[in-house]
Amino acid sequence: MRYRSIGTDPATRRQVSVLSLGAMLFGTATDEATSYAILDRYVEAGGTFIDTSDNYAFWMNGGQGGESEDLLGRWRRSRGVGDEIVIATKLGARPLAPGTSYTDNPEGLSAKVIRESADRSRERLGVAKLDLLYAHIEDRRVPLRETVEGFAELVAEGIVGLLGASNHRAWRVERARSLAAASGLPGYEVLQYHHSYLHRRTDLPSELDPDGDPGSAGGDLLSYLRAEPRLTLVAYSPLLKGALSRADKPLGPEYDLPSAPRRLAALRDVAAETGATVNQVVLAWLIGGEVPAIPLVGASSVAQLEESLAAVDLELTADQRHRLDATGD
Repeated sequence: MRYRSIGTDPATRRQVSVLSLGAMLFGTATDEATSYAILDRYVEAGGTFIDTSDNYAFWMNGGQGGESEDLLGRWRRSRGVGDEIVIATKLGARPLAPGTSYTDNPEGLSAKVIRESADRSRERLGVAKLDLLYAHIEDRRVPLRETVEGFAELVAEGIVGLLGASNHRAWRVERARSLAAASGLPGYEVLQYHHSYLHRRTDLPSELDPDGDPGSAGGDLLSYLRAEPRLTLVAYSPLLKGALSRADKPLGPEYDLPSAPRRLAALRDVAAETGATVNQVVLAWLIGGEVPAIPLVGASSVAQLEESLAAVDLELTADQRHRLDATGD
């Protein structure tokens, strides 16, 4: 396994593995025994960065959210896991009532919700301190300063380490960070967005935003990250839920771009040259990219995890990277 630092303050900076494990469906679609086996193998391989949220997985089997955090808490206690494993969680997108969703009835990012949700996450996970806490989705009903100060209070009290944002427009992230810096408060340092090798259309409405999808690491965000190299990008759904490698999972309309066939062909060529899978090439490309990303991978079996773990040791040549980057803008 390889590692990198996230965060800039020596008091909160952490070393994490360059491959993060997503626990979204652990405890719901993925049963407890399988979830434990995947977590155990990840840690055995040197993995140290696990991702969850307080709303995972409210949409499964009549869930309310928190099922993934509950499972991780049980696993931690059963294995004696301490602060050597960094667990990131999120708040703001848990539905307020059964039968609703984060699109029409989210808990939001008020100071009250931030504190109460963080406390519930700490209890479910069985930790005194949350290593990394994200604002899961934007909340434009609450003044941004209230959100910034609400998160900063938890850091000042020592119950949160690093702060992050997910699925926010780049300008909203920068405005929040500017407000924090002007007041001498901690701001967002880790950004979690959907990011993969294929370009994604931004002209389609989405669950997150009817005007386009701020959840994707598009041009604006990548430009922002080039200008702010101290920020860390965590890339979720990098393997497009299997669509890059499985004929039974076709790409959706959001990838209906002229560049898609050319980029898929480049992926397959590099995979053939390296003896790796297409999925492994994508993960290696993200880890060593111009804007380095920490891929966040899911797994429903140990075998799926093994494929992703092997990508950490895949070294792409400069020529291979050039061909991947130059293909089909």
